[in-house]
Formats: sequence, structure tokens, C-alpha cells
Amino acid sequence: EPSSDAFLLPKTYLSNAIDGLIQRIGEVAAWLWLVLLAIIIVNVALRYLFGRGYILFEELQWHLYGAAWLLALAFVFKNDAHVRIDVLAARWRPRTRAWIELLGILFLLLPFALLVVIEAVPFTVTAYHLNEISPSPGGLPHRWIIKAFIPLGFGLLALAAFARLLRCAALLFGVPSPLRNP
Repeated sequence: EPSSDAFLLPKTYLSNAIDGLIQRIGEVAAWLWLVLLAIIIVNVALRYLFGRGYILFEELQWHLYGAAWLLALAFVFKNDAHVRIDVLAARWRPRTRAWIELLGILFLLLPFALLVVIEAVPFTVTAYHLNEISPSPGGLPHRWIIKAFIPLGFGLLALAAFARLLRCAALLFGVPSPLRNP
């Protein structure tokens, strides 16, 4: 949930659909944190109780952490729970804040997210074609799977940014039409 002093933008049909998708993906991905916790507990128990360490579990921890973090990007942005510097913004009118959001999304967030996606797709495809595996003995195979979370995570972030852009445009220009009862 946004903070109590959060600045509210009108919703649109498309922004609601995108936000709903991002919300569902984020809620499902949140379970990765519990899986990660279970793997950490098993790994620690194996190491300290039985004197056995497994590279597979070590790498799986990092992979799950990375996947969960990448999937959380869009969820956090959509829920307006990301880090902000609101010292000045709290004093601004909603239209001024909407302009800053719109310009920041258009000229900073979307270009960055799309650039990461554009660069990460060939990176992932190459790993897939090479059937890249961990260089560590006993490590994880199929390195392309974790690498695929990079374009997926940033693609979802770009989608969440687009939904927010629609909401800013609805406030500033009335296009797309804002919903009457958000």
C-alpha cells in the first residue's frame, strides 16, 4: 500500500489491467522468499550439523535471491513502495508531481528499463545456445534460466512504468480517460 501521504493518480482501464497483472505476479513471486529461506536453513543444517556443504544449494540461494529481487522491481514500483526523496514533492501540487512523474518515466525509467531488456535478451539467448552451466563442480546447470529473469524483471518494470505513465497522462491531459470510481 502507498504511504498515507501518497499522491494518487487516476486509474484507467489499461493501467488497471497492467497493475492487476503486476500485482498477481508479485504475489506469486513473493513465495520465492519462503523457498529461499527454506534452502538457506537446509544448507546451514547440512553444513553445521552434518559437515556437508553443497555448491548446488549455495548457487540456488543466489539464483532465487536474484529472481525474487528482479520480479519485485515492478511490484514495488506499482505499489509506490520504492525509495523516493519526497522532501520537495510533498509540497508540490498534484499536477506538478504528475509532470515530474511523467518526465521521469519517459526520459529516465523507461529508456533505462528498455535498454536493460534489449541488452539482456541476447545475453540470455547466448547462454541458452551455449547450454551454459556453472563453472563450479556440482553447480547448477541451465544458467540461461537465471539470466532470463533479467529481461523479464526489467520488462515487467517497463510495463509497470507504462501503466503509471498512463495514469499521469490521465491526470494531466484526460487521455486515456480516467475511471470515474477508481
